[in-house]
Amino acid sequence: MRVSQRQKLAAAFRTRALRCTPPRYAVLDYLLRNPVHATAEEVFRAVNETDPRASRATVYNSLHALTRAGLVREVLLDGKAARFDANVHRHHHFVCERCGAVKDVAAWTALPRPPLAAFPAGSVVETYEVVFRGRCAGCSGATDLEERNG
Repeated sequence: MRVSQRQKLAAAFRTRALRCTPPRYAVLDYLLRNPVHATAEEVFRAVNETDPRASRATVYNSLHALTRAGLVREVLLDGKAARFDANVHRHHHFVCERCGAVKDVAAWTALPRPPLAAFPAGSVVETYEVVFRGRCAGCSGATDLEERNG
């Protein structure tokens, strides 16, 4: 028997002891189906297209509840609007400086952890994330890449 997306999400809510309200479900479902690192405003517009009753405050509150429950990850980049990611596994990000796209970089273990001596005395590093910047494939153009890598 194949488990549906609805059943998977309901189970995820149950394991986190979080009520599965229609707005929370819609927000998490959108983020899982559209791994684009959407801003809260983008999530609101997308959810509101399918359910015009979903208010901006409800969507924002749902995002924060899902983040606190560990079902969604808030990604903060350069003081710009927070973005939300349903991929809660450890990973880094690549940001295109031209179009602003944010992509996951899965090579978590391939990057060395900074030495503890680099941090202020008494600091405890619990997690870290590296943000790579450049131009995505769509913005870089093949000729630019060939010249640099040539």
